[in-house]
Amino acid sequence: MDRLKQIESFVAVANRGSLTAAANAEGVAPAVIGRRIDALEERLGVKLLLRTTRRISLTHEGSAFLEDAQRILSDLANAEGSVSEGGVKASGHLRITAPAGFGRRHVAPLVPRFQGLHPEVSVSLNLSDRVVDLVNEGFDCAVRVGDLPDSSLVSVRLADNRRLCVAAPGYLKRAGVPAHPSELLRHRCLSLSSDASQLRGWAFTIDGQVTHVRPGGPLDCNDGQVLHDWCLQGLGIAWRSTWEVAAEVATGHLVAVLEDFAAPPNGVFAVIAQRKHLPLRLRLWIEHLKQSYGDARYWQVSHTGAAKARVAAT
Repeated sequence: MDRLKQIESFVAVANRGSLTAAANAEGVAPAVIGRRIDALEERLGVKLLLRTTRRISLTHEGSAFLEDAQRILSDLANAEGSVSEGGVKASGHLRITAPAGFGRRHVAPLVPRFQGLHPEVSVSLNLSDRVVDLVNEGFDCAVRVGDLPDSSLVSVRLADNRRLCVAAPGYLKRAGVPAHPSELLRHRCLSLSSDASQLRGWAFTIDGQVTHVRPGGPLDCNDGQVLHDWCLQGLGIAWRSTWEVAAEVATGHLVAVLEDFAAPPNGVFAVIAQRKHLPLRLRLWIEHLKQSYGDARYWQVSHTGAAKARVAAT
């Protein structure tokens, strides 16, 4: 029992980032958690955590032990749940990351619903446009949009993601409507300045082949929401995902152009470190995403709601 408590405390501290947070979750004093960690490290003969007054970080040995410890606790919970009344229940802590814009609109709203279905699971959501290192930074799952680089990570396709060229009606009235992607070179185009997925330019299907065009313009930004706002202000043409602009296209605040040349969709993915020995909470989270994004009504309601909110704000 002492060994199990030590392992549980180590996993709780590693996932929550502090002795105090782990202690509060269990309802004990931080000193109790500290003594368990000390005893575990002494028994193993290695340092698992580096503790300072400001932060706690895993050592190399701690990172390796954490993966095995989480699997052991997950397997134990599943084994107990399978023979107890009511069957298996998900529990533990889930760390999720997603791109900022997509995450605000399409991941954050799903987290409270998931937690409500599985009240014994706690969830931390990190929104960042950088590519987070799942393994070294201790995340269980990343939601990523677009083409994925080759890697050892495992990806699960959740939905299609289509890109559109859009502009405000006022801009098109002034500058004209482009009839071919090559005409973008004479337009004011609003480009993402530091996004790896756009280094090759905007993708179109021309003569049956996917072709990349690198449009120019006086304005660019590394934040997609800023480009979205500039586009609504009539400052140029932007190449954005349907999840971001479909609401404004539906209300007429933006107009889609060059739709006949749209490139094939890429995807929205759940990315995990490995496929084997997934904790129940992680399997259920991925299934929650698949069911939500796989329902056509989800996107219709989401876009309609965003459109109404945008109109109400103007």
